[in-house]
Amino acid sequence: MANSKIALVGSESLLAREIRDLSANAGALDLKLIAADEDKAGALTVVGDEPAVVIALNAASLSEARAVILAGTTESAKRALDLLGDPPESPVIDLTYLAEERPEARLRAPSVEDREDDSIREASVHVIAHPAAIAIALFLRRLHRNDPIRRAVIQVFVPASEHGAPAVEELKEQTVSLLTFKNMPKAVFDAQLSFNLLTRFGEEALAPLEQTELRIERHLASLLANTGEGEGAPMPSLRVVQAPVFHGYSFSAWVEFEDQPDMDAVESSLAVDGIEVLGGDFEPPNNVSQAGQGGIAVGSITPDRNDPMSCWFWIAADNLRLHAENAVAVAQEMV
Repeated sequence: MANSKIALVGSESLLAREIRDLSANAGALDLKLIAADEDKAGALTVVGDEPAVVIALNAASLSEARAVILAGTTESAKRALDLLGDPPESPVIDLTYLAEERPEARLRAPSVEDREDDSIREASVHVIAHPAAIAIALFLRRLHRNDPIRRAVIQVFVPASEHGAPAVEELKEQTVSLLTFKNMPKAVFDAQLSFNLLTRFGEEALAPLEQTELRIERHLASLLANTGEGEGAPMPSLRVVQAPVFHGYSFSAWVEFEDQPDMDAVESSLAVDGIEVLGGDFEPPNNVSQAGQGGIAVGSITPDRNDPMSCWFWIAADNLRLHAENAVAVAQEMV
């Protein structure tokens, strides 16, 4: 296919903006911006420093694209998949998870992929793994290579931006409403998130939190199993908590090793591409300091005082940037 244009469906979403920034800064991709909402078609925007026009989602706008990235709503993703046909006439890079149950779909996460597999790269549907699963896989697989892991327990603190711009807006409005003694909006979470931690949303929430937890588990199990270096890291026990923050993941990880770990060796073994290690002389990472950064940051590495075989770790990652950089990496394979 001669055309090198990548169609970005849902170009106005938070996630699509990350893809646009990565593409512009690295000169990585030539994007065709397609609106998820018909009302946004015709809008003038920028990609990097260059002006760009957002066009409507239709068969003509998708035709002859080198690949199609789905980064908007599930409704726009469904419409795009219907327009592309079955099998799709252009490769699909899905960040909405709508296509993950299709038989031709392949789970992708270039950040943690070891093996070059042409059959995966030539698939017609590439579903980008959940960014929390990518972050945990990157951490556990690197740790396990030098210090074999017996078991791990990880809590995932999810931000509002995980659920898109409406969730970010609802958290903001809930905070303002609480401080001004007004009724809170609850259309997204159906619960009070502001100044609160949630392990479950209300019954009328747009999507249950348990759905996110199950997806992270499912994707993480696949990423940990897909290793070319013998037995991979064991699957950890996971708990997902919705945090009252706008952006960025935080992870609390407890890891038990097969042998008593040497703390200096653990820190040095983790420091590779994609992982920034902040030792005792540095402030631990947090979701604010990690905003706009690729990969993950690991810090506050502390021995478990009650178990000499175990350590605590604190991990931070930019959820949107991690998801976007893996999507861009898959798109680069195609051009």
